[in-house]
Amino acid sequence: MSYSLPHAVVSLLLPGLRLTRQTCRRNWGGPARRRCLSSSSKSPPQLFFDEASQTYDFGDYSVILPPDPPVFGVSHIEQRNVPSRISRPPYARNGLSSGSGPSVGDGRIQLGSVAEERLRRSAKLAKRVLTYAGCLVKDGVTTNDIDLAVHDYIIGESAYPSPLRYSGFPKSCCTSVNNIIVHGIPDEFVQSHSHEPMILSHCSRPLQNGDIVNIDVTVYLDGYHGDTSRTFLVGDVDDLGQDLVDATSDALDAGIAACGPGRPFKSIGQAVHKLAAKRGYSVSSEFSGHGIGKVFHRSPWILHHRNDEPGIMLPGHCFTIEPSLIQGPDPHCWIWPDGWTASTEVRTPCPISSTSLIRHRAPVPAPLVKNGARSAQKEHMVLITEHGVDVLTA
Repeated sequence: MSYSLPHAVVSLLLPGLRLTRQTCRRNWGGPARRRCLSSSSKSPPQLFFDEASQTYDFGDYSVILPPDPPVFGVSHIEQRNVPSRISRPPYARNGLSSGSGPSVGDGRIQLGSVAEERLRRSAKLAKRVLTYAGCLVKDGVTTNDIDLAVHDYIIGESAYPSPLRYSGFPKSCCTSVNNIIVHGIPDEFVQSHSHEPMILSHCSRPLQNGDIVNIDVTVYLDGYHGDTSRTFLVGDVDDLGQDLVDATSDALDAGIAACGPGRPFKSIGQAVHKLAAKRGYSVSSEFSGHGIGKVFHRSPWILHHRNDEPGIMLPGHCFTIEPSLIQGPDPHCWIWPDGWTASTEVRTPCPISSTSLIRHRAPVPAPLVKNGARSAQKEHMVLITEHGVDVLTA
């Protein structure tokens, strides 16, 4: 789960934003098909820029917008129960407003110790949970379905779902669809008696063929957090979407390759930026990787863009690398009224019907959507050793 850099925590409500309540765009038979996030040697698809409307064609997908009327905060969302036998992190146990908890020292763990063993077990559990969650991704499934399954899996392993109650976050994992960069809140889709969609929380929309969805999982086991995420394809995703997901995986690999004892932390951002720029993507500078262990989020803060931050990696440092790549040249985001969901910027000069389908290739008056670009993220936990780096969630 990414850390929101302080300067980026800005909530604003743009006028004219409405929830899209789409049905499936095209018939699609057979089981959901997911592609592995492997490196791609082919040339990346080229974005088309329309000079007349000053907009990009980012591909064939739906833009996810907040509810209309807006729902502020998350106090209306019911939180899942956790059995009393499950050990909780301090923020969940004491109801602290800040989820970070104490973070004294440099956060390094002693290699070869019991602490390292527990850290590795937590990371491996997070990996298993994410693999399980990915198997649930298919057309028609709601993100709330995924959250419930993830919650039950984690509890079944006698662990705690770290996002739950972290600074008030109401769910057990994050699910970010299409243009949502990070911290999407899982929700569900229900039908009212009039057979019209009814808003319960946020997007209120099942996953659809052609979506991409990032699932971010963190577990708290034996006093240590394990954190990982990945972006999955829902059915048949267009070439632009597939390349975005592939490039994000490659960017993470580039960041990991920059790690090692004695290496500067800033080399991670430089490597990610270089890969992303070569593939034609921008990198979000508003969310960072973070140190992790007994504390969910702490120093060192890992910036994924070019930076001049000081600091050297030392044996025992454990942190996440979790770049978010965004289509086009504008990586800026805005925060939904719920205070969590971070979306690429969307501008709508005229009201949009709540039943309309917003698609970049739809014949609508330009410029209906200024950005609304898709974003993909992938995350691993890494541990700096005496001779290199271990990827704990691989």
